[in-house]
Amino acid sequence: MHFILRSAALVLALGAGAGALAQDTSGMVAEPQTITGKFLTATEVKPVLSATQGNWVSVREFNGQDLVYVTHLWAWRCGLAQMEVALNDAAYEIWQMPDCYTEGGSPGAIKSGDGEPYRAFELGSVERIKVRLVYDDLSTDEAEFQRADITMQ
Repeated sequence: MHFILRSAALVLALGAGAGALAQDTSGMVAEPQTITGKFLTATEVKPVLSATQGNWVSVREFNGQDLVYVTHLWAWRCGLAQMEVALNDAAYEIWQMPDCYTEGGSPGAIKSGDGEPYRAFELGSVERIKVRLVYDDLSTDEAEFQRADITMQ
């Protein structure tokens, strides 16, 4: 439902798997911002994500790798049209999110078939993470994080 915004090219890029390059969002159309109380729109999730920006991403050293987690963003993905992540000095890439579960009581739930809310990289390679969110009202928000500030122990 909330991913209708994606243009055909964006949908194809997401389907191409991890690593799709960030796309021009000019082909997107803003969704109506009907307040539902279920946190399904930008109007509902933007205040939460703004207040919890420090939790958007984290880094964990595990099994000889850096794992970059976006679990918090997945949990609040309803109301997002697109999530882009850039590591160090690389260009932004679109990171695919699962669809929202709009029929149940927990639309942002992360279920076993959704894949993993992280990506693995060479140990010690992640120094800085930039995140750009495109909400379903087409507004955007960006943040940059230093490894030392977001490393899980």
